Amino acid sequence: MLYAILGIIQGLTEFLPVSSSGHLVLFSQIFDIDKTQVLPIIIICHIGTLCALLCFFARDILRIAKDIVFLSHIFVVSLITALFVLISRNLIKQLFQKPSLVCSALLITAVFLILTQRITRHRRGLYALNIMDAFWLGLSQAFAVIPGISRSGLTIFSLLVRGVEPEIAFRFSFIAGIPAILGSFILELKDIELVFNNSPIHSWAALCMSYIFGLIGLFILRRIVKNLQLHYFGYYLIIMGILGFIFIK
Repeated sequence: MLYAILGIIQGLTEFLPVSSSGHLVLFSQIFDIDKTQVLPIIIICHIGTLCALLCFFARDILRIAKDIVFLSHIFVVSLITALFVLISRNLIKQLFQKPSLVCSALLITAVFLILTQRITRHRRGLYALNIMDAFWLGLSQAFAVIPGISRSGLTIFSLLVRGVEPEIAFRFSFIAGIPAILGSFILELKDIELVFNNSPIHSWAALCMSYIFGLIGLFILRRIVKNLQLHYFGYYLIIMGILGFIFIK
């Protein structure tokens, strides 16, 4: 039951700009889950949300797979993220065990989201994206591996600042993030296998719930981004960050 709840939290927060990893770390503290198990559980939940992502963007992925220019942009994004993760992997693992730092990161994410209400709507479409868009997206995605920093919030913010149309910012942000999610899954494969072997039923429950609620989260976020209403999540994160500082052990 507990893993299923964490799967629901992951599914809803993975794509909404509120940092799924940050929420899972805080809720793991509340539920008193062994700190060494937090990261593997998060990766298991990521399998479910990855499946949701592939289903949601299936048509876009098939179309983009034939576009060499777009694929090169995704390669740049993935390369920057991979380099950052490989260099700071051990540090990132330690951050997952420091809830106070997660709360601080939530407040930083809140600032970026609130700033989106000052961004003027632009109309640069999918085929107007360039290598600098990919660079800034990759850099944003790299920093978003820090628990408490929302990947979707920071990457969509970076694209909106560069004048990309909101719907395209939404699509490019998530499609370009698929290799990074796959990479994290491969890096943590041993830990995932261990958790599945120890708690197979609970692990599958977390995976299934994260898939279902991941799809729901994507549908919600697409509407929110199109209407440039990300700032509301910023106010929510301020509350979560403050409550986290109050209640963490």
